[in-house]
Amino acid sequence: MIEQDLCDLFDTHRGDVRLALFELEKKGLVERIPNRGAMVRGLTPLEVREIYAVREELEVMAVRIIPFPVAPADIDRLDTLQRQHAAAIAKGEMLNVFYSNLRFHQVLFGLCGNACLIETIDLLAQKVYGIRSYANAFPESLDQARCDHLDMITALRGARRDELIALTRRHLKPSPAAYITAYERRFGQAAAPGAFERQSRG
Repeated sequence: MIEQDLCDLFDTHRGDVRLALFELEKKGLVERIPNRGAMVRGLTPLEVREIYAVREELEVMAVRIIPFPVAPADIDRLDTLQRQHAAAIAKGEMLNVFYSNLRFHQVLFGLCGNACLIETIDLLAQKVYGIRSYANAFPESLDQARCDHLDMITALRGARRDELIALTRRHLKPSPAAYITAYERRFGQAAAPGAFERQSRG
């Protein structure tokens, strides 16, 4: 059952974990099994690579069309969210880490002004909410995410679009890499589709 596993992994309270799992269940990313608890809806490495390949292109598209210069009020809002994210990391509050990171990127990509693109980015991000916990289990990954946010804000302030695009691509790499490594360590590189989900129930 992943509920207790997450409590142990992140040294957090069961109530926080249940709240997070409830949100993920509403989005179809975990499922409740009677008398078993919540189980991860597993994705194969191929599915993860495909989702992240599309995410990367869409998110790069968004930052490519952000109108420069960015308004100081928008920069201030990102600054506030970045500080909240950094504080949550420092306190080990993983649920707040997740949501402050989510809000940071929603505001960042929202700057592009294309409603259809913003909605599509958000929908794809929802598909891999559960995958982010794999990278978040490593302090160095969390620190890199924190540094990336600071660098993104600096690039926005300086209207350095190429730098922002490179940061956007780099920022997406740790989560799928950590998930795929864990998947292949458990099931092997030739694991059949659905193996992760079946083994999670076993």
